[in-house]
Amino acid sequence: MNEFQFHLPDMTCGHCAATVTKTLLALDSEAQVHIDRPARQVQVSTSAKREALVAALSEEGFPPAE
Repeated sequence: MNEFQFHLPDMTCGHCAATVTKTLLALDSEAQVHIDRPARQVQVSTSAKREALVAALSEEGFPPAE
């Protein structure tokens, strides 16, 4: 499993957090997703590659900040 952390400045509400979770789980149904909405952070334990996660999040309107 890989551990990734992303800062998602556009994740501002519960609906956003649900969309982010759904997007990440679509890539890896076994992923563990932890969201800190006030900090706009998401931590993911997954077998997916970082590039795939960034691409999927960006496509859904939540591009990670560098």
